[in-house]
Amino acid sequence: MAIKVRTLIVDDESPARVRLRQLLSLSSDFEIIGECLNGKDAVERIVVDKPDLVFLDVQMPRLTGLDVCEAVSAHGELPLFIFVTAYDEYAVRAFELHAIDYLLKPFDKERFQRSLEHAREQLRRANQSARAKRLNDMLEDLRSGFISKDHLVLKENGKVIFVRCETIDWIEADGNYLRLHVAATSHHIRGTLARIENQLPFGSFVRINRSVLVNLDRVKELQPLFSGDYAVILHNGSRLSMSRNYRDRVETFLTRAH
Repeated sequence: MAIKVRTLIVDDESPARVRLRQLLSLSSDFEIIGECLNGKDAVERIVVDKPDLVFLDVQMPRLTGLDVCEAVSAHGELPLFIFVTAYDEYAVRAFELHAIDYLLKPFDKERFQRSLEHAREQLRRANQSARAKRLNDMLEDLRSGFISKDHLVLKENGKVIFVRCETIDWIEADGNYLRLHVAATSHHIRGTLARIENQLPFGSFVRINRSVLVNLDRVKELQPLFSGDYAVILHNGSRLSMSRNYRDRVETFLTRAH
């Protein structure tokens, strides 16, 4: 007797659950073990029932699909997730970047079948650690933002914000968060300077001390201070401090940029 893929459906919309149930019924090797209408119930069912596969809606009230993933990731082995989402460029870009499967509503039978075949292949490989790493990396990107071409994609206060990298004046560390200064506004996101420094276009931003990255195109001049440190003056009048340990690196980059 063939082993069934134990499958859980999570979506707060009844028509979406019906659609998934109908399409799954066409594949005899998948067994639906339950349906959840919200993220809270989904976390409980995943932890207790340990399904092999979860179709997980991204946009749900209170606990989103991504919140569900973060909650269950602390409870040991993770199921294989296929995310179901209405058009969300932010989330879709993250799924594609980390090879995480997703269904974009409205999806047809052919696209659904491709997702099932991908799930079969992933489950045959049984590489739990690789799946968990891809999922955790994706969640980190969605928490802290990531680069898409020349844009930084941020999630702030429930909104998705696209910021052109060239418009950022400087970025400063603020505990476990970052503050991005863009003209007269600022954005507060979770993340580290080291992570975002590796994502920004090379040669455009440079660290001037342990806590600040500055856009070189925004630098007007460097003013020496008595201590050997420098004041970095931006075109908008902002004044930042540069540690002497970073001087050579900054001057090298400024020479290249100008």
